[in-house]
Amino acid sequence: MTTTITDTTPEATEGRSGISIPEKTARALATAGGALTVVSCFLAWTWTSAFPGDLTVYGYPGGLQWLVLVGGALTTVFGLSSYGIKGLRWITPAGADAAIKLAARGTLLTMLYTACAISNTLGGFVNLEPGAFVAILTALLASVGARALPFEPAVLEPADPEDTWWEQTKHNASNRWAATKAAYASGTPAPARALPAYAEILIITAVLAVSLAVFTYGVTTPYQELFVGFLFAAGFGFAALQKSGLVARFTALTNKHRNIALIGAFAAAAVFPLTQSDDQYATLGVNILIFATVALGLNIVVGLTGLLDLGYVAFLGVGAYTAALVSGSPNSPFGVHFPFWAAILIGAGASLVFGVLIGAPTLRLRGDYLAIVTLGFGEIFRISMSNLDGVSGPDITNGPNGIAGVPNVDLFGFDFGATHTLAGITIGRFANYFFLMLVITLIVVLVFRRSAESRIGRAWVAIREDETAAEAMGINGFRVKLIAFALGATLAGLAGAVQAHVNYTVTPDQYVFANAVPPNSAFLLAAVVLGGMGTISGPLVGGALLFMIPNKLQFLGEYQLLVFGLALVILMRLRPEGLIPNRRNQLELHKDLEAPTVLGKTGA
Repeated sequence: MTTTITDTTPEATEGRSGISIPEKTARALATAGGALTVVSCFLAWTWTSAFPGDLTVYGYPGGLQWLVLVGGALTTVFGLSSYGIKGLRWITPAGADAAIKLAARGTLLTMLYTACAISNTLGGFVNLEPGAFVAILTALLASVGARALPFEPAVLEPADPEDTWWEQTKHNASNRWAATKAAYASGTPAPARALPAYAEILIITAVLAVSLAVFTYGVTTPYQELFVGFLFAAGFGFAALQKSGLVARFTALTNKHRNIALIGAFAAAAVFPLTQSDDQYATLGVNILIFATVALGLNIVVGLTGLLDLGYVAFLGVGAYTAALVSGSPNSPFGVHFPFWAAILIGAGASLVFGVLIGAPTLRLRGDYLAIVTLGFGEIFRISMSNLDGVSGPDITNGPNGIAGVPNVDLFGFDFGATHTLAGITIGRFANYFFLMLVITLIVVLVFRRSAESRIGRAWVAIREDETAAEAMGINGFRVKLIAFALGATLAGLAGAVQAHVNYTVTPDQYVFANAVPPNSAFLLAAVVLGGMGTISGPLVGGALLFMIPNKLQFLGEYQLLVFGLALVILMRLRPEGLIPNRRNQLELHKDLEAPTVLGKTGA
């Protein structure tokens, strides 16, 4: 990474935006604008409570005001950090200026969206109270100041040789301080001060708690205006944290304490259903887990091995149909009722068999040809399930009507369909299934992690990078790819067995290549690419986003996929390596980055 020096002297400097403002003025304007935006969130923004969130209260923010407040607070903190304050420099190891710019821009856009939403709902900007205009003005001031911050390198002038020794000493000291401050502000990574192990663990715990709060807030947004504003605030907030280097610093801590981070992440996830008073959002949570788990299984095939599978959702369907047929459904022609542990193993085994049967004759193909074959398999599965209705074929799956009446899981005497009380907390049906799916997700994560770090995992990566070279080095490419295909199918079958019991019904139209509602093969592939191929947390995060966002955007109707597709195009253009990238992929897509001496383990 090239080190750049930015002149931090009081002379006027010009940023990339073309705005010419003295640097000290620009920095103060951005910082003060962020602080005043926070204050403006405690004013009334509209005169009537007809707009959701009740923005009429003085002294207490509500609804969208909280999102603007968080954005203003981030801008203020980053601005104070850019002054080199000792306690705040830790949060911006890669520099503060770019983070200030993104945080201020996100705050302004969120505020402008709020004003437009109020106007659209209530019938004009006349419904805005003075507090809203104050918030717009302060957010605009912060954005203008941030855009004027110096990003271009400047050379510091040497001392005059005719100066006295004392004057030269002072000039050199001033230059060293200015260079250090400029390099910090412009994006040169700062070395992290070593922290005690307990402090690092506390930081991981705090970040996981904040992540849980953000996820819970996004899932439980009660109205559409708040969710769209949440997307603005969360998107720009994450980008600002990324630019500041704080995300990379946290990733380094989690890599150092991998087991603790893994346990902490699942403990934080387990708290989610306990925060819900009913099953409305726990339902969404368990379906997010199913989708994210299947995406992680696909990551073995696509992310680690480099095989483009466009029919992966069929393996989810194989597991779901198999479990439904042997779990005591009245629509099953077999008339058997196996316990859940047996049904889930049979479902995973059936997916494994189908993975081998489909992979054995097709995995000698590469690239587009393999993609077309897997797409065909997905369509064949869906059509076959529709035709096994006793008319077009044997009466096995009840055709398009599917297998209904799949009973609830009863595992060792614990009925997952009943409501239970734990320490005074009521846990409903979908909360029970959330905990069950969380255990399945943990199993999939452990399998992925152990496989990726094993000898076979290194062979997968070698096949992905260059199959011809890998085979020349003695790797049996066909056998390695078949193992990946079979393992990915098995993991999808595990999730499918749970899905059948969660939804009560299994129908063919749930397993198509693409439609507006996940899970489907297109969304699964997008979740892997969006989250970050070859990592553990990437597909989980990508899967959660790609299931939650379409469900929350249903108010857009026929424009839902258009808006969602445009958002994906923009995100992939700005961050092609994914939200949580594999280091190797990041280096390939960003030539300006320096490769470390030894690449870290796969599975960030």
